[in-house]
Amino acid sequence: MKYRKMGLTGVDVSALGFGCMRLPVIEGTDKIDEQEAIRIIRMGIDNGINYLDTAFFYHSGESERLVGKAVKDGYREKAYIATKLPLGEIKCEEDVERIFNEQLKKLDVDYVDFYLLHAVNNDSWDNKVIKFDVLPKIEKLISEGKIKHFGFSFHDDLWVFKKVIDAYDGFEFCQIQLNYIDTDYQAGIEGLEYAAAKGLGVIAMEPLLGGKLAAPHEIVAEKLDKSKTPVEWALDFLWNRPEISMLLSGMGNEKMVTENIGYACNSSVGMLKETDLEMLREAKSAFDDLTAVNCTGCEYCMPCPFGVEIPKVFAAYNNITTGGRRLVKEIMPDIEYVAERCQKCGACVKACPQHIDIPDKLHKIKNQF
Repeated sequence: MKYRKMGLTGVDVSALGFGCMRLPVIEGTDKIDEQEAIRIIRMGIDNGINYLDTAFFYHSGESERLVGKAVKDGYREKAYIATKLPLGEIKCEEDVERIFNEQLKKLDVDYVDFYLLHAVNNDSWDNKVIKFDVLPKIEKLISEGKIKHFGFSFHDDLWVFKKVIDAYDGFEFCQIQLNYIDTDYQAGIEGLEYAAAKGLGVIAMEPLLGGKLAAPHEIVAEKLDKSKTPVEWALDFLWNRPEISMLLSGMGNEKMVTENIGYACNSSVGMLKETDLEMLREAKSAFDDLTAVNCTGCEYCMPCPFGVEIPKVFAAYNNITTGGRRLVKEIMPDIEYVAERCQKCGACVKACPQHIDIPDKLHKIKNQF
């Protein structure tokens, strides 16, 4: 395994972090397959991964509990645990410590190595972090030794990203959505460089854009040199950058873990030639021309109170740009009836890190079919 410095933390972290948002589940259910999940997490740690990323909401609130079980039997000393404060759950100042203590209990640990404000945007920064004095509460937990390193994950525009970094000098690292498609989306490359220039470690999440870059459309795939897999090209794009401390991959089976570890062990700064980068820019252009709805399938919008399977609708609909209406109907024959269940309550819009106007998209899909 290759290791890199995590910015101001000074900690050496593995080039690949284990994302615990897409763990294996029992077939036909949403329940984590605990035995298999623990096995592949420990397999990752045994092969050099030393960073486990979880959060309050992942796997319907069960991811933290699973990570806590995975680090038993001596694995706690081999890996850093990262989890996040769900800003949407903060209704008063007392909620910060209450939620944090609940997370410690679920993880069954005395402290968290890396703690992040989860999915910071302009609204949550002003109306949660600042309004409820979240930062002093976190500083208290740090002083008590319950949090070792503090940062934030981010989903909003570049100007908001810079605003957050400039507003508080206690951040040691940040986590942004970045891949060869999202170079000018949200924080993007400019945000990456801005954070690194301030000394922050930068973690890249969604390196495969919710799996879309693992098995890209044939029009995108034909742009990629066959000397590497599509996954390898996507990951190498990030590892090539000196500002990247680590990339996170949500891994759900042994094959993913094995392959990604192999790629990580071959990673290095400056590993791509200019011709490689130009190839990836062409692949991005082809991808942008194909995408109808910029949904990553993260499922932050779920569950819908009216039973709309939002990510599945968008995944089916995105085939319209290449296969037309017929292909979409083959994938989801009842797409218009699923979409029309939407009552425009807006809960999904508030939760969507991509800021998609989901009710509007669903209404248009219903009408189109």
